[in-house]
Amino acid sequence: MKDRTKRPSPKRQSAAKPSGGPRRFTQERASSEQHHKHSAAPKAKAEPVAASKPVPAEPQAVAEKLGLRNGALPRESVPVILESIGAGDFHLIDSGHGLKLEQYGPYRIVRPEAQALWPPALPQHAWDKADAIFTGDTDEDGMGRWRFPREALGETWPLNLLGVDFLGRFTAFRHVGVFPEQIAHWSWMKSVIEASDRPLKVLNLFGYTGVASLVAAAAGAEVTHVDASKKAIGWARENQSLSRLDRAPIRWICEDAMKFIQREERRGSRYDIILTDPPKFGRGPNGEVWHLFDHLPQMLATCREILAPKPKGLVLTAYSIRASFYAIHELMRETMRGKNGLVESGELVLREAGLDGKTPGRALSTSLFSRWTPA
Repeated sequence: MKDRTKRPSPKRQSAAKPSGGPRRFTQERASSEQHHKHSAAPKAKAEPVAASKPVPAEPQAVAEKLGLRNGALPRESVPVILESIGAGDFHLIDSGHGLKLEQYGPYRIVRPEAQALWPPALPQHAWDKADAIFTGDTDEDGMGRWRFPREALGETWPLNLLGVDFLGRFTAFRHVGVFPEQIAHWSWMKSVIEASDRPLKVLNLFGYTGVASLVAAAAGAEVTHVDASKKAIGWARENQSLSRLDRAPIRWICEDAMKFIQREERRGSRYDIILTDPPKFGRGPNGEVWHLFDHLPQMLATCREILAPKPKGLVLTAYSIRASFYAIHELMRETMRGKNGLVESGELVLREAGLDGKTPGRALSTSLFSRWTPA
């Protein structure tokens, strides 16, 4: 539902999710809002008509919309801060003055970061050695361009996180193909899959370039990856080959995420772990419209219905929304009412690690999350 080549960078909620893209999106973003024009022609006088009685809403329809369920709410743990200081080829070097300095493999990269309100901790010469700098429109959905002050660089380069190889790419929307703050979710998922005494099925909704899907497959899961962007699916397949996981059981589905899970519910398909990382707004491949605040409750409700009888977890990440994490926390608890378990909610943050990748600094908030587990 979002074209990951246009994913908004995380922005702190006015009280974030991908840096995962250009997030990646499984809902392709609309470039402009529709403006409704009114005709200037004079209106004919309307003939009187008999007043019709309002049709009351059916109780069942109201119940479905509100997601009312019976049973006790799951236990809760809030606020939870899931922190990553880096892994593999990534770490956050420094941040400040509305920018962040990151290491992606061999390249030192500067990108806009509105939440970096503080001054940089490192001297200017550390920033001056950047290999790539994103310039242009700093709006979340704004296009810009990359500047390479040291030497011209190719469009892509190899990266590795959690043992998975994939391609970084300089996109026109500041993103590079991965949202490293998600390492916290991926590490949890990897450990759950590896510890299971049976093969697990993982559904990755709004899957972008497939790094999470590849981490799951490499750990031994059977994976279904859904994204409405053909470009993102193509990129994910490139990453699959680069990771030497061509024979891994991964289904790449280019489709609107809501339509897909509704069909899976009708088919009786079930998944042990569901990851969902929806955009704030987007359009599907056939013009489907997605508004997070309008459609997220139904999406989570459908995800509940396609969880396996003995599931391992349901994970939601939200970027660039003007809300507290409590909004998605209480929604997740209501969605999983009667299922017991635990709902943990809070923020995903990246910890600065300095030039050496080992010196802890300040924490940079990236997104909101809520995770239900049966434990």
